Amino acid sequence: MSDIGTFILNAMPAGAIVFGPKMKILFTNKRAENFFRRNRPPEELTMLCGRIFDAISAEKVKEFFPGEIYLYKKLEGSSSNWVFKFHIHENPEPYVAVFIVEETISNKFNMNEIRIQYRLTRRELDVVRRVLDGLKNTEIAEDLEISEQTVKDHLSKVYEKLGVKNRFELACALIGPAAAEVSSATS
Repeated sequence: MSDIGTFILNAMPAGAIVFGPKMKILFTNKRAENFFRRNRPPEELTMLCGRIFDAISAEKVKEFFPGEIYLYKKLEGSSSNWVFKFHIHENPEPYVAVFIVEETISNKFNMNEIRIQYRLTRRELDVVRRVLDGLKNTEIAEDLEISEQTVKDHLSKVYEKLGVKNRFELACALIGPAAAEVSSATS
């Protein structure tokens, strides 16, 4: 794969995993690797891929899988809902690409507005986003490819800028106004 293709697949906000026949993993990007490190994949994922390869072998993909294929799943131990989108490639070599997207709390916020309002740096905002999504410091460090101490340093600066003392107060400070906006909009 070209350097540009690898860069794009590793930088994209979705996990990507490509299965070949016999469920051989041909490619995973960083987000997919992080997903599999933190979560046990749902049984339906491999079961569905197996059924897709059976349909490819029988030359009945369009008959058995007409249209887009999605799997929505709440995983044990995760506070998020997960979306798995399947893409089928039949010729010349069959493979199934699965894109994994986490429906996170931070996706419900206008993070750019938060960055401007509290004068956060982009990196501080990266850390805040992951805190809201429930990641631990070690997971944030791994995800952002920085040291755990750097995560702690960013959090200290964020706490100071928002006038809070810990993660709970940080979440309350950001979620409280957003919840108030939602309730006033629905009234």
